[in-house]
Amino acid sequence: MKSDIHPTNYHLAVFEDTSSGSRFLLGTTLKSTQETTFDDGKTYPLIRVEISSQSHPFYTGKETGLSTRGRADRFRKMQEKTESLKKEAKA
Repeated sequence: MKSDIHPTNYHLAVFEDTSSGSRFLLGTTLKSTQETTFDDGKTYPLIRVEISSQSHPFYTGKETGLSTRGRADRFRKMQEKTESLKKEAKA
């Protein structure tokens, strides 16, 4: 392993999801001016995030997708109209 390539300011911090209120204890190199006490009773720097795995729709299963059925029907109608206009122009 190469020496002196890893960050020296690596530490544990509490990440708090502002959307869901969930808190995680993770290792990071980010700095924070706020501190909080985690479930283990120790004090750690606090880093607030807007989205985490507890609030992101992909992970929570509350993902909404676009309905392609309406789009396909509109495309087919447009194709039929174009074809009928071509036939009328030839006649």
